[in-house]
Amino acid sequence: MTNLTLTPDLARRARLAGLFYLVIIIAGLGAELGLRGPLIDLADADATAAAILAAPGQFRLAIAADLVMALCDAGLAILLYLIFRAAAPGLALSAMVFRLIQTVLIAANLMALQAAWLILSGADGLADAHALALVSLDLHGHGYDLGLVFFGVNSVMMGLLVWRSGLFSKVFGAGLAIAGLVYLTGSGLRFFAPEWSAAFTPAYGVTILAETAFCLRLLLQRQPAQEAV
Repeated sequence: MTNLTLTPDLARRARLAGLFYLVIIIAGLGAELGLRGPLIDLADADATAAAILAAPGQFRLAIAADLVMALCDAGLAILLYLIFRAAAPGLALSAMVFRLIQTVLIAANLMALQAAWLILSGADGLADAHALALVSLDLHGHGYDLGLVFFGVNSVMMGLLVWRSGLFSKVFGAGLAIAGLVYLTGSGLRFFAPEWSAAFTPAYGVTILAETAFCLRLLLQRQPAQEAV
């Protein structure tokens, strides 16, 4: 792997990548925790249906926020490839592919949310509408975790790229790699040991910390010394 040399073009790409990353973090957390999360109780179909129907704008805004996140994620995948391809072309390309797979899965999975909304908003005469909508919402959660499997692999690869790039502190690379392992573990539990999934949820705080730290590092990337005014 070749060490990266900071250039004006690379610095601009890093800052743009940081901006995309910031939008992803805000939109993703906002959609899941701030908008959609308070409306959904997977243990109570009727309460969930009532909450969504009472706040349709909030529910649909969560879908819009996730769509914005997916669009920015695609752009970020390309930018990170352009930044790190000089260091390790094959690894950078592989990381981009895995992140794009995650992006496609999460974007396509929004149809499960739309299905839940269509079921609830057109429920007249539809038997078990509330239960069917809850199944769609639960399916969205599983689809999201499926996307995080690919994102976990991407994060481990990105951790290695950052660690060995010579441009960023190794602590950022270690943080991303650990975040990747958290994503892989959490998604594995969701599918194969769901009884342990809730207990593992606090570990996702590590992913938020690691990704936010790297986001800020990219966003605050300075121009090379010779370009400084």
